[in-house]
Amino acid sequence: MTLKQLYKIIEDRKKKIPPGSYVASLFKAGQDQIIQKVGEEAVEVVIAANKESRERIISETADLIFHLLVMLSLFKIKPSEILKELDRRTLLKGAGRPK
Repeated sequence: MTLKQLYKIIEDRKKKIPPGSYVASLFKAGQDQIIQKVGEEAVEVVIAANKESRERIISETADLIFHLLVMLSLFKIKPSEILKELDRRTLLKGAGRPK
């Protein structure tokens, strides 16, 4: 699954608010809760990277990326906008340019 596909699912659940949906419950809880969840997941990634297994790092990073996508959806920011910014930074730094 791509970030674009996952983001589309998040957007769909935000609009339709299906019963039992974790995504819908986050949006119902509101902005502060979504932002707090991103912070919690970021801390869990750092802890996993410092003390836990490779599998745990992967799992916690997936959680963080998921919650970041929820937050981006909240602020109506598409993943493509983030990728565009990363591309811009790469071009500014000269990384990847042929010599």
